[in-house]
Amino acid sequence: MTKIDRLIIASWIVTADNDNRVLTDHCIAVNNGRIVDLVPRDEATTRFTAGEIVDRTGYALIPGLINAHTHASMTLFRGLADDLALMDWLQNHIWPAEARWVSPAFVRDGAELAVAEMLRSGTTCFCDMYFFPEDVAHIALNTGIRAVIGMIMIDFPSAYAQTADEYLSKGLSLHDDLRASELVKTAFAPHAPYTVSDAPLGRIAMYADELDIPVTMHVHETAHEVEEAQNQVGKRPIQRLQEIGLLNPRLNAVHMTQINDDEISLLADSGVHVVHCPESNLKLASGFCPVQKLLDAGVNVALGTDGAASNNDLDMLAEMRTAALLAKGVAGNPSAVPAMTALRMATINGAKALGLEEETGSLEQGKAADIVAVRLDTLETQPVYDPVSQIVYSAGREHVADVWVAGEHLLKEGKLTTLNETELLNKARHWRGKIAETPSSE
Repeated sequence: MTKIDRLIIASWIVTADNDNRVLTDHCIAVNNGRIVDLVPRDEATTRFTAGEIVDRTGYALIPGLINAHTHASMTLFRGLADDLALMDWLQNHIWPAEARWVSPAFVRDGAELAVAEMLRSGTTCFCDMYFFPEDVAHIALNTGIRAVIGMIMIDFPSAYAQTADEYLSKGLSLHDDLRASELVKTAFAPHAPYTVSDAPLGRIAMYADELDIPVTMHVHETAHEVEEAQNQVGKRPIQRLQEIGLLNPRLNAVHMTQINDDEISLLADSGVHVVHCPESNLKLASGFCPVQKLLDAGVNVALGTDGAASNNDLDMLAEMRTAALLAKGVAGNPSAVPAMTALRMATINGAKALGLEEETGSLEQGKAADIVAVRLDTLETQPVYDPVSQIVYSAGREHVADVWVAGEHLLKEGKLTTLNETELLNKARHWRGKIAETPSSE
């Protein structure tokens, strides 16, 4: 008999491993924050002595969902300027609001609200891109969620930094501070080709290679972006990034709604990861990422929500469903992005994009115990013929019951354990009262 911290029993375990195994009536044995084994229910009590037994009969256990692209603190701008085109939304509403309100306090409170929403919908890891990344890292560490914190870079001055040198210096300092952290890592986060010039991008390419960390960037998000690039520099953004040295397996190209077949081949050959944000792209009418074409070419496609200001939620279960349905419409093929593929996009594919596939993204022996329990015993999710299809096409975030990150129970029977919901609501209402005064939002 082996002593362990916890034994989690479930009707189904969706592993998202290389064989896409779905185990029936199995348990996950957890010790010291890691998965010791996945065993049949009737064997578990003969092999393990557990400090805690969690019985989730009627539930499915899935890997923690990985939100591969978001702007966490923008939850405080949720609903501020809806139903607008991207550049109108950014230039006339979001950027003025950010100039007025973004501060360390804003970022901390927004990130706390975002983490609470993500945990309640089954997200155990997120990749962030925003100002004052040190404060987002602090919130992640305090709440126990896994995160990859973007070291922001943008050409124009902000409340966070004034020059490219200052953005880079602060980012590298944050990277050094987090070097020993198991839960919180860093990535370079240049905003977009149209907001970051060649010299800073070249330095990011050099440092990313030296430190071997990801680069996450909005790329080919809209037709306008691509047209403007061709008018101004005579080349499409992907070609420019290739010349700078950024097209490689460290790059997470976010959105990618405007790409042709030659560019898909280039992405595949370069090992670039694509982060698909279907709901944000739909809401802003940015275009359609050709997900099935990318997958067929061998490109790793992960999934993100983008920020709550353009989505307007951080619900990865909903994002999976939208990604699967949209891909079928775009491809004209009902077999495009089946349920298991959508779930892999939200789990192991995201882990691969962020360089975390050895640590998380699937339920396998030796990996971190990043686990989500989804109820499938409700009226809305019955009867169950295929638990994966049920999770992707029928379940919602209201069916997420439990979330563990590195074995820590951060959502227990629907209740947050490291965040105070009443305090979060009060902070959100406080910021709403202030931000509603922003002239551009009238």
